[in-house]
Amino acid sequence: MADTRRFEGHGVLITGAARGIGAATARRLAEEGARVLVTDRDGPEAERTAAELRECGLAAEALGCDVADRASVEAAVAHAVAAFGSLDVLVNSAASCTPDTDLVEDGTDEAWDRDLDVTLTGTYRCCRAALPHLAATGRGAIVNVGSVNALQDFGNHAYSAAKAGLGSLTRTLAGHAAPRGVRVNLVTPGTVRTSAWEGRDADLDAVRPLYPLGRVGEPEDIAAAIAFLASRDAAWITGTTLTVDGGLTAVNTGFLAAVRHQSEA
Repeated sequence: MADTRRFEGHGVLITGAARGIGAATARRLAEEGARVLVTDRDGPEAERTAAELRECGLAAEALGCDVADRASVEAAVAHAVAAFGSLDVLVNSAASCTPDTDLVEDGTDEAWDRDLDVTLTGTYRCCRAALPHLAATGRGAIVNVGSVNALQDFGNHAYSAAKAGLGSLTRTLAGHAAPRGVRVNLVTPGTVRTSAWEGRDADLDAVRPLYPLGRVGEPEDIAAAIAFLASRDAAWITGTTLTVDGGLTAVNTGFLAAVRHQSEA
């Protein structure tokens, strides 16, 4: 349980919140006093997550929302405002990541378009619908969820391009929204133990040594960073990217290990 109540009385909408980072963020903000709308394209799973929060005495509702559909996004924003009386925080966690083909020339327009439409344009749709309501509260905050894929090559061409686009969108929206009292920031996670890695413990064990802090991330690690950026503790922070990756992009552990091996040989 969080030690503070930074979001007492805040209305919060989180996309992609049925599981993983989105679900952990819903729990973290609700523990700090927020009333949370858990949205996801998988409506029943969103309701399961919200029900788990309610069983813990936390304030949560659920709604099916497809960020690739403008009407669905606008309905979710309207639902949050009607249910909570205000919308103070928007967390854009929904994303699509289609596995790459072996050769880029075998990729399809449909797969490329889907990843960009959900991950990048979906975030834009949510920000566009939410901004007037966030501005009305005088304390509005948007936190977008990016990826280290935007910073280095970790595969997934379309997903990586979309996540890189979120960096630019975050900065331009920050400049646009600042005069209206709304802050916009980006959190950039490294490898996080979510359902995307289910059944792939060997892969997680293989990448663990690449992380200077000695482990992959947990959804709660990212939720804590999102909570900070969304809170008044970050009142003078906007347009920034907070990288939460255990040191992965700061330290080339593979290079250092190779050099040390050679020097010891």
